[in-house]
Amino acid sequence: MFGRVFALRNRWAILAVLFTVRLTMAFQFQSVAAVAPLLGTKFGVSLADIGILIGLYFTPGIALALPGGAISQKFGDKATVTFALVLMLIGELAMAASEQWGWQIAGRLVAGGGGVLLNVLMTKMITDWFAGKEIATALAIFVNSWPAGIAISLLMLPAIGIAQGVAAVYLTVAALIAIGIALLLAGYQAAPGVTTAAVASAWPDGRAILAVVAAGLIWGLFNTGFAIIFSFGPTLLTERGWSITAAGSAISIVLWLSVVSVPAGGLLADRFKRPHAIMTAGFLIVAALMLGLPRGDAVIALVIALGLVGGLPAGPIMSLPATVLLPATRAIGMGIFYTVYYAVMMLGPVIGGACAKRYGTAAAAFDFGAVAALLCLPLLLAFNRIVTPAARPQAVSP
Repeated sequence: MFGRVFALRNRWAILAVLFTVRLTMAFQFQSVAAVAPLLGTKFGVSLADIGILIGLYFTPGIALALPGGAISQKFGDKATVTFALVLMLIGELAMAASEQWGWQIAGRLVAGGGGVLLNVLMTKMITDWFAGKEIATALAIFVNSWPAGIAISLLMLPAIGIAQGVAAVYLTVAALIAIGIALLLAGYQAAPGVTTAAVASAWPDGRAILAVVAAGLIWGLFNTGFAIIFSFGPTLLTERGWSITAAGSAISIVLWLSVVSVPAGGLLADRFKRPHAIMTAGFLIVAALMLGLPRGDAVIALVIALGLVGGLPAGPIMSLPATVLLPATRAIGMGIFYTVYYAVMMLGPVIGGACAKRYGTAAAAFDFGAVAALLCLPLLLAFNRIVTPAARPQAVSP
């Protein structure tokens, strides 16, 4: 009895550790967008250049998402994630130490490589601890470390940047990553009964690959639209006369509310068995709100609406690969899913920044984000046509 109670408490403690460690990735990703106006002044770069720097964080995912599981299988989850955090730390310190834009790019790529490994492998670590035991709840909480970390960073980092400069922002993030390394080393242990021998990996069939690619495109495009909000939102509001601190605080409302709306979307989809309806409504409403925010005066009301609606499709989207992947094909299938996702997330901010540069305003990036959300609709239709009821594996856990 004591052992069962200990295991119950222990897995939630492990979740708390991994949630906290993953916050550092959100902080690092947002460290560029949160102080974008300061970067533009310091390095003499345009919004398009900053968009490239934002998107570069996901570039290594194209190469590392697929082999990430094999790397972890060889060296172990804890060692591999620790290495990932070290890469994040090295990249952040390189950006803090240099006054040259080229080193900003190099540091961002190194940090992004670590962030990719951390993101993919921690999902597997959560699954090890919660398989058959509140797995949906655990993954929903874990996913929320991303919006929570970005929301906190939008409150903290602009103020630090104004008071101490861009380098101080980078050093703050580096310090948080160092704390994350210490916490992981001290607080994480492998799940009981988990062995290094995994189910033999196999490639999904052609239909499943097409479906997973469609799901990855949906997840990437929807996140691109959502990322536009907190990547270019502070700049949009500063263009309208807001201070950088006030702009960051206002945009952070979207992230704080998404901490609630992400699990709410999953609960609604499960309760009413209408995940595709929730996704469709979410895509349409988010697109409309993104078109409205640059043009409307009720800024706070619009960001509140984005926060309440923007997280609803996340859970249903993430459940799409499970409908076509069997246990033997899940490792490679999810690798394909994340590869497509990272490719889209690499290009999204770049295109958004280019739109902002071409039209001379961050509002153009929001228009692009609305288009990205709308593109999810035909992709969802394509997914449904690819995945016939007969092709869907039964009793596949998420």
